[in-house]
Amino acid sequence: MKTSRSVIMKRIILAAWVLPFCCVALASDHAEPAKPKIAADIALEILMAGNKRFVAGRPLFPDQSPNRRRELAGGQKPFAIVLTCADSRVAPELYFDQGLGNLFVLRNAGNILNDHTIGSIEYAVEHLHTGLVVVVGHEKCGAVAAAVAGGHAPGHVHSIIESIQPAVKATAEQSGDQIDNAVRANARLVALALQASDPILHVAVKQGRLKIVAARYDLATGRVEILPSTPGVAPKAEGAAGASAEKPAAVAHAAH
Repeated sequence: MKTSRSVIMKRIILAAWVLPFCCVALASDHAEPAKPKIAADIALEILMAGNKRFVAGRPLFPDQSPNRRRELAGGQKPFAIVLTCADSRVAPELYFDQGLGNLFVLRNAGNILNDHTIGSIEYAVEHLHTGLVVVVGHEKCGAVAAAVAGGHAPGHVHSIIESIQPAVKATAEQSGDQIDNAVRANARLVALALQASDPILHVAVKQGRLKIVAARYDLATGRVEILPSTPGVAPKAEGAAGASAEKPAAVAHAAH
């Protein structure tokens, strides 16, 4: 039986639609991972400059205009991921002086890890091409204080306490404020766990597409302190807090 002309035309049209998508799929299998639009070190400078403005009481409140909202309706490209506590006193958009579309924020009590949190960070790294993760613990964290106090917490709260116990054990012999020591250790351990997380984050770190740092937020002063990965070692990014507030802000706006 001869194939009708109309059927042949339908097949040609179908092929014309499908072939480009097949080519894209094949090309994507071999494509190099996209690099972040803003390098991690520059992103960290932007955050620390914003924190300097916040501490000084001179925030710019950037990227909160109607035009910015309309711009973001078409998509987002946050330059940093922040994992921090759900405490009402700890708001990254405020203490880093950032606006809409700048930060990909995840918050839970004690800034701990679970599959949902890691998966959300993986999404931001792989699909939004964000190159910096900052894990921010904070002064007088209630979740950490409960973990230090020990005992059994009711309901699902106990799962949070269990997640913080490694930081409590790691600092048990340290002198000074036991809760603050555990806050710092918890942020560092979470950052290290993210760096080692397979299959996505560990690879991104090895390829130089991702940087993960730990930090501590001071409730009274509003200051964010970048923590060393190893206790007793001076953090390389500590001087970023003194960076010019104008230059990083200009970089951030130029990147949009």
